[in-house]
Amino acid sequence: MAKKEKDLKEFVEKLDNLKKKNPKDLSSDQDLTFAIMHLISIEEHLTFSGAKTEKTAYYDLIPEIRGMRTELLKKIITSYEGEVWCTSKHLLGGCMRLIEVGHKQQDMGNAAEAADMFDKAYELYCLFWGLNMNAINAGDAGKVAKKYAAIEVSAANSDTAKKTADKVAVGAKAAAPSGFMAKLKATVKKAVDCCIE
Repeated sequence: MAKKEKDLKEFVEKLDNLKKKNPKDLSSDQDLTFAIMHLISIEEHLTFSGAKTEKTAYYDLIPEIRGMRTELLKKIITSYEGEVWCTSKHLLGGCMRLIEVGHKQQDMGNAAEAADMFDKAYELYCLFWGLNMNAINAGDAGKVAKKYAAIEVSAANSDTAKKTADKVAVGAKAAAPSGFMAKLKATVKKAVDCCIE
């Protein structure tokens, strides 16, 4: 048995054991991740509100929001190495932005584009959990997050950027993880879905 397949098998067994012990824990942590996503967005909006209005009072609110976001992230990311903390934050931030882009696409009547953004957001969310359940490394998650960030920026800029977004999306799909990563994503999705109550 190859090492990656063995690692995946051990990961599945670990998830099964976690679900048997307390199946509600992950569900509670999921709620927390959505709160964290909104705090990341609040930080971004305060930054841009301060810049647009030239009122530094907006900037003064950022440390409090950032402190709360950091405190809540520590409840989920209890131990990490290297770039795991930062990658986790950006995976959640990217997920939130893709959801927002998807909502805007829905409002414009672009159902297919909206569904694509929602799918990508969910993939980032699954990568967040895979990373924080020690099933993947930060480098793998970071590579995928960068591809999706490029799609998100292109899609959010304007309708004329749609062609660019489509090209990036095609490139990302062509380079989409297969084999171990595809199995891992499916496993994380199943674990996350099974724990929602």
